[in-house]
Amino acid sequence: MKKYVSLVFCFLGLIGVFLGGCKNKSETRQQAGETEDTRFDTFKNNLVLKFWRIHPEWASSVGYHRYDNILTIPDNKYRRGLVRSYKSYLKELEAFAQHKLSENNQTDFYMLQNFLAAGIWQVDEFKDYKWNPAIYNIGPVVADMVNGRYDSLDNRLRTLSQRIAYSTAYYEAAIDNVKNPTVEHTQLAILQNKGALSVLGSALVDSVQASHLNPAEKNLLNQRIETTRLAIDNYIRHLQENILPAIKKGKTRSFRIGQSQYTQKFNFENESGYTANEIYQRANLEKHKIHRAMLALTKQLWPKYFPKQAMPAGLPAVKQMINRLSQQHVPRDSFITAIRQQIPALEKFVNTRHLLTQDPTQPLIVRATPLYMQGVAGASVSAPGPYEKNAATYYNVTPLTHYTPAQAESYLREYNTYTLQILNIHEAIPGHYTQLVYSNKSPSVIKAILGNNAMIEGWAVYAERMMLEQGYGRNSPEMWLMWYKWNLRVTLNAILDYSVHVLNMSEEEALQLLTQEGFQEEAEAREKWKRVTISQVQLTSYFTGYTEIMNLRDELKSKAGKNFNLKNFHEKFLSYGSAPVRYIRDMMLEN
Repeated sequence: MKKYVSLVFCFLGLIGVFLGGCKNKSETRQQAGETEDTRFDTFKNNLVLKFWRIHPEWASSVGYHRYDNILTIPDNKYRRGLVRSYKSYLKELEAFAQHKLSENNQTDFYMLQNFLAAGIWQVDEFKDYKWNPAIYNIGPVVADMVNGRYDSLDNRLRTLSQRIAYSTAYYEAAIDNVKNPTVEHTQLAILQNKGALSVLGSALVDSVQASHLNPAEKNLLNQRIETTRLAIDNYIRHLQENILPAIKKGKTRSFRIGQSQYTQKFNFENESGYTANEIYQRANLEKHKIHRAMLALTKQLWPKYFPKQAMPAGLPAVKQMINRLSQQHVPRDSFITAIRQQIPALEKFVNTRHLLTQDPTQPLIVRATPLYMQGVAGASVSAPGPYEKNAATYYNVTPLTHYTPAQAESYLREYNTYTLQILNIHEAIPGHYTQLVYSNKSPSVIKAILGNNAMIEGWAVYAERMMLEQGYGRNSPEMWLMWYKWNLRVTLNAILDYSVHVLNMSEEEALQLLTQEGFQEEAEAREKWKRVTISQVQLTSYFTGYTEIMNLRDELKSKAGKNFNLKNFHEKFLSYGSAPVRYIRDMMLEN
């Protein structure tokens, strides 16, 4: 990692020169600053290696494969050891004089401090290991090892055999942990663990058979695969036969986490300059602003689409216009294909408009969302970690096969010809895919592995607006109207999440908000309700990060005037990795 000399010490050195006779003291102070940075670099590098030892699955996910043979047993002994370790690391961290560190290291200091404190809070206070059975799922780590390209198939299978040898103990600990779970998380756990069974199905058995493992290795691995399947089956059966009946008798907790825990979780996850309540208030103001803009665009478009009909007053006119435009969508069977075909056009637009420098060597693969990941979001990105920078990024798209024809039509109207393009900007180029490629090139591994969700999601939302500002969609009022509808989702996400978990908004009220004020299709609104019942705070990250990035861009534009360069802003902003926007702001304004 690059070493920095703190600006404050350089400044003190210059004072010494001008005053005369202080040169030796200033050099000593500069050396002290360098020593603090050097010590901190050593500390954080060692700390990351400690993280991988106690979080082997996390290590695998970022491309550090030294501990791939270990499966964490999530029992009380592990949790208590984790808390002790985090408290010890926190004590070591806080021994550093952060004001003597470079800006880059100061940011890493605060991110590490936040991460460690959040980890302790999650075990000691949040305690989701008791009420969220979906936490326990061996599917993702097995799939990553089977589908990886970091080593030969034979070596990956040998390591996988060692890891899944602990699967029975893993699921026994899960059963022991789960006490009074929510019905929503229990249902998700059943769904996703059934997906995990598919990961350990015939395709894996065929891979074992086709490998060059010796007969004894193949036999042992096949036995362990079957044992793992039995452990998963037993967990699913426990949830279905023991947990769900108890829930039906009224012995369950609410999925709502309440104001105190929500406020703490918001602070830990978003690391924003805003509080949870401030974001909720700003989102409500933004909702009204968007409605006004949508009404103006509807008025402009009305004669084109409804030449013989008087325009209704207020939001019903907007809803009618959106319904008309939403009729334009791809066929159900072509949904994933259409997404795949749009990616090159986005890449070309970014290059032609000189919006930022892209890396053509980083592969992006559009695929159907694996079964073990389904049930949370319709689209997502699985990006490689900083230790596997050249591995593929997957753009996961949930197939529409589980929908009835009516549900599929509703979903396709939501992701119509216009909004499907905006979705691809958000998830792929220049949204998540592009940002995460830059993040892996950041000079700080801390900013990559502790990526701030508000910055990551905020950038993807910002990318949508920025692309339209630069002429994507030919500046058509149709595209702008549908972008406002899409951006309204971001705004309502923040309102919905806070309203449900803090203000006890009902399902009926939530659906009313999303369909009537957000103009969402019923299928989309119901999926969003499901999502808010199984997650907390994450839905606020989009609006939070987007708001902070727009504020920063406006601030820098005002400061630079005619010298402001959009490409330079983008590349400078992304160069700091996935750090909280509040810290990126400090570094960009300083430099």
